[in-house]
Amino acid sequence: MSILKMEDVCYRYDKNSPNVLNHVNFEFDAGKIYAIVGKSGAGKTTLLSVLSSLASPTGGRISLNGEDIGKIDKYRFRSSYIGVVFQSFNLLPHLTAAENVVLSMNISGKSIPHKKQRAIELLEKVGLSTEEASRRVLKLSGGQQQRVAIARAISYEPQILLADEPTGNLDGETQDEIMAIFRQLANEGKCVILVTHSPQVAAAVDVVYELSKISRPQNAKKQAAES
Repeated sequence: MSILKMEDVCYRYDKNSPNVLNHVNFEFDAGKIYAIVGKSGAGKTTLLSVLSSLASPTGGRISLNGEDIGKIDKYRFRSSYIGVVFQSFNLLPHLTAAENVVLSMNISGKSIPHKKQRAIELLEKVGLSTEEASRRVLKLSGGQQQRVAIARAISYEPQILLADEPTGNLDGETQDEIMAIFRQLANEGKCVILVTHSPQVAAAVDVVYELSKISRPQNAKKQAAES
């Protein structure tokens, strides 16, 4: 059974506006990386918003392990099951990398022992040294900040990781390194869902879903990415 499933999902900003998401049917499994692609305005970022319960569908149903997410407390859903990597990172610049990760653990409300040490371990997992973990975020490069954002998103052990253009501002080598981190997380059993414009990123995932700005009910294109 899919860990996350969209059934005929629609979304519009108000009753007089057209659908941004129009009868979308996607399924996501644990242990795989998915890419959401499509032209600008096709609703890719909106899709991440409804998957993370930051916005509620105006039609259709999204289920987590068979349970309608609309019936799950939104705070519990976002702090327990979903980790989000934002396009602009959304890190607190006056805090160190480790402090940003610890703050995420605190906000989750989960009982996590030895948080500082756990934060350093997670940052090492995504390729940052102990010294870099102690630096303020403003002193880190874009690629390093992206690694902090990933460590923060997985700090409370969510089942699903959502990332909005996670390699958009990175050079090719750093992009490959970030994708290797996502692959490792998928191999560990997480469901990783990426919004991307990058053909290279799309080619490195397991499944590609394409959104289009058509006005009739549709199932978005699904294809296995070529390795």
